[in-house]
Amino acid sequence: MGSGKSTVGRIVADALGCLFLDLDTLVEKKAGMSVAEIFRRCGEPHFRTLEATVLADTVKKYAQGDVVLALGGGTILSDGSRKLLREKTLCIWLDAPADVLWERVCGVDTRPLADDKFAERLAARLPLYAEASELTIDTSGLSPQDVADEIIISCL
Repeated sequence: MGSGKSTVGRIVADALGCLFLDLDTLVEKKAGMSVAEIFRRCGEPHFRTLEATVLADTVKKYAQGDVVLALGGGTILSDGSRKLLREKTLCIWLDAPADVLWERVCGVDTRPLADDKFAERLAARLPLYAEASELTIDTSGLSPQDVADEIIISCL
């Protein structure tokens, strides 16, 4: 959360002339409600199940196409999702220190997990991000365009 996945993803997709998708948006379409509303009405476990299903469906649907897919920060919590990302995608981790990420999301009330457990949650997820990703880019101090440029250069 706060690493710039959606912003950078759009820039990369535009630069490469391919489709951009945001997993949270796809989940919202399937559920017929916002991510915040899914958390509030159904709870995080329901959201995570829905997220994993939508991820698997999306990867399968676009297996033969060029697409940039921005994931939610908790997508990697599912063992199956991490395995799918490792085996079927080029997964790029946009990393930054917890204080930088917190500064970016603080006060954004549409993020259900932007709370006092933010740094603790991030620390627990770090090994999972490392496990799922083939490439890591530290986004702290970089503009979204700089991050996108680094991704494109690294993947050529």
